[in-house]
Amino acid sequence: MLSGSIVTNDLLGATVELFLLALPIACVSWTVTHEEVFRAPREWCGRQSRDCRRPLARKFFYLFTCEYCFSHYVTAFFLGVTGFTLLLPGWRGYLISGFALVWIANMYMGLFGRLRLDIKYEGAEIAREQAVIVGAESASPRLPDELATQRPAIVPKRSRPS
Repeated sequence: MLSGSIVTNDLLGATVELFLLALPIACVSWTVTHEEVFRAPREWCGRQSRDCRRPLARKFFYLFTCEYCFSHYVTAFFLGVTGFTLLLPGWRGYLISGFALVWIANMYMGLFGRLRLDIKYEGAEIAREQAVIVGAESASPRLPDELATQRPAIVPKRSRPS
């Protein structure tokens, strides 16, 4: 269990901690392997993972381009910092919690990736619909620009004969 934990020392508390601790693991793993802020180092690592002669060096650089691979190292870091164990004390608890955290974190990243894909698809669909509307407006008859911008003249009301 995490030190200073606010949840109880039962299986429910450990499950809550598991799902909460997987959030920052997913966040760090996704940010390093997908977001624009780490694009240049990630591309360099990608080139190194393809071009290095030694297989061990290729594997090392590949881990910075794969969210699943990188999440194992981020999990190991968080396990070292928090001391979180699951079900059993000692190294067996670390082993179980490590694989569980990687699995939950990768589920979070999969859901987030799917959500981003859906948002991107909806944005493209909206842009397509707007292009159709703009195309339909341009195909409809319009006044020449000089007539469309002129204000209509104010015509005084005529008085009615009584």
